[in-house]
Amino acid sequence: MRRSGARAFTLIELLVVIAIIAVLIALLLPAVQAAREAARRIQCTNNLKQLGLALANYEGTQSVLPPSVVVAKNGTGFWSNGWSVQARLLPYIEQASSFNSINFTFAYSVPDNTTVARLTIAGFICPSEVRPEPKTSTTNTSQYGVANYNWNVGDWYVFGGIGASGNRGAFGANRSRRLADFTDGLSNTVVSSEVKTYQGVLTSCTIASVLEPNMIPSPNADPFSAVPEYTSGCTLKLTAHAEWVDGAALETGFTTAWPPNKVIKGGSSTVDVDLVGVGEKSGGPTYAAITSRSYHPGGVNSLFGDGSVRFMKSTVNGTTWRALGSVGSGEVISADSY
Repeated sequence: MRRSGARAFTLIELLVVIAIIAVLIALLLPAVQAAREAARRIQCTNNLKQLGLALANYEGTQSVLPPSVVVAKNGTGFWSNGWSVQARLLPYIEQASSFNSINFTFAYSVPDNTTVARLTIAGFICPSEVRPEPKTSTTNTSQYGVANYNWNVGDWYVFGGIGASGNRGAFGANRSRRLADFTDGLSNTVVSSEVKTYQGVLTSCTIASVLEPNMIPSPNADPFSAVPEYTSGCTLKLTAHAEWVDGAALETGFTTAWPPNKVIKGGSSTVDVDLVGVGEKSGGPTYAAITSRSYHPGGVNSLFGDGSVRFMKSTVNGTTWRALGSVGSGEVISADSY
């Protein structure tokens, strides 16, 4: 009598099944990753919208926007207590207790202020950021929380020193703009945009005195070739945008000198690197190309003065991007130009 039984899979059939599963995974994985990135970008947009609401509430209380940093002059030169826009917005993002623990009379690096300085504020960090961890200072054991959303401090000319003319951006050292200053229109002015943490930056660069405040290179030029003065006297720093408490331009600012995600030629390759001249804390003047960058494919999220958040493509025309970065230069920007 023959015994009937279930037929087993052959080795070839098993291999075919495994191959089919592998193909399905290969097809589905990009879609899953794209869906996750879309969710991260939406959360990033929401973070910027919350900062927009915080700015509106600050302005409603103070009648002005916060300064990017406060720079004072003492007997030995220029000095800054360093506090950023983010620090001044804490009460308006449900961080009142953190704000109340700050002694704004002193720098963020003094012992009494290090507790708040090391905080990681979730609303300051984009979900797509690959390095959200706090920074440990190289000069002491202090830690600083990072931030991905920086403030528009102009296009090229950032700060002229005590008593000098201001920049064209929404924020500036020792300057608290009023909404009436935005004559280009709040909906036509970028106030905040994304940056990458631990960004490489060439700082303390020597800027030739022949460069006037408004003499900025072409937005389509290579920064090094356009500004050869940057190639000498610079110090490479690999930890920019890693201290949300610091109001210095290279930490919590960005400029519209070049379009989002602009890369610089470095030999046979291209690199992400920012360029900063003499810092605000030394009295200026300061020239800077601090580019808005993100890990979102194709562009960055940007907050406008009217509270809207728009995704700015990396291919946006450089002249248009600069126009969006000025508050009152009178440029005409068409709706289809970005």
